Amino acid sequence: MSETLIETRGLSKCFNDGVLSVDVLKGIDFSIAPGQCVAIVGTSGSGKSTLLHLLGGLDVPDKGEVLINHKNIAALHDIERGNMRNKYLGFIYQFHHLLVEFTALENVAMPLLIRRDNKTEALHKAATLLDQVGLSARVQHKPGELSGGERQRVAIARALVTEPVCILADEPTGNLDEKTANQVFDLILDLNQSQGTGLIMVTHNRALSKRVDRVLELKEGLLWD
Repeated sequence: MSETLIETRGLSKCFNDGVLSVDVLKGIDFSIAPGQCVAIVGTSGSGKSTLLHLLGGLDVPDKGEVLINHKNIAALHDIERGNMRNKYLGFIYQFHHLLVEFTALENVAMPLLIRRDNKTEALHKAATLLDQVGLSARVQHKPGELSGGERQRVAIARALVTEPVCILADEPTGNLDEKTANQVFDLILDLNQSQGTGLIMVTHNRALSKRVDRVLELKEGLLWD
């Protein structure tokens, strides 16, 4: 059995808008190997975020399969799919989606606490990751007390705290200035290499996409090398 982190087979998704039916994805076959970094580019509205949501089990396809650890998550019930997400995947978005009433430390530990890991161990693991992303002095700060780049670093630490096999990133630097965006992306790549975590990133930033192992363009519902 070949070693893959995520694989899709014939992945299709259609959206209905009144009497109109729009085929966004038209039978996508795709796979990512351990440690591989993949950028998905394409015009606005081409379906990049839709594809990422299907890969992450946040939505289900009309046809086809999404295999994580060789299990079709599209066929699972919502709770089972949520458990798979928590165990195997980490998510980074353009906007950090941190919980404003909690500290950086608590935000990073949250995925572990949700799955009822030991609280002391979860907080220790969160503190270790915050140190790795250069925020050891900011662990008790809440999101409103952090800069945009710092908030995104917290979001990266939160995505990695469960030791996922793959990170799914939707415009992870899209809300940052160019200098901060480059610093944050450097961090994502460094952590990817040190932890052997796969990365699938949707981006409009062509400069960043050139720094990954593989660039795929989503065009007319299909992925092109």
